[in-house]
Amino acid sequence: QVQLVESGGGLVQAGGSLRLSCAASGRTVSMLTMAWFRQPPGKEREFAAASSWSKGSTDYADSVKGRFTISRDSAKNTVYLQMISLKPEDTAVYYCAARSGAVTQTSTSRYDYWGQGTQVTVSS
Repeated sequence: QVQLVESGGGLVQAGGSLRLSCAASGRTVSMLTMAWFRQPPGKEREFAAASSWSKGSTDYADSVKGRFTISRDSAKNTVYLQMISLKPEDTAVYYCAARSGAVTQTSTSRYDYWGQGTQVTVSS
């Protein structure tokens, strides 16, 4: 079993930055494909970013490309999502997810483990 705990959410003005953290336990993140999803108010959960443990490849949704960066610290067993140039439309609950497969996936159904989520609110 893998347990994931997100932190770092909060209220920020448009144009600001936040860094989300996802602390994993139960397995090392160096052997997991990790992802961040988000769920805006009244909408379905959507893919934001993913990082494969194999070859270190990353994948981003078009809406966040160039503004969000996913990274991992194996020593801390933690994955991060650095977010810059935030927009009001980035407001959502952000979820960390993990899967054992080596390929990044953009569908929620392909991930086996989920955190409880952290709220990010971007004011205009």
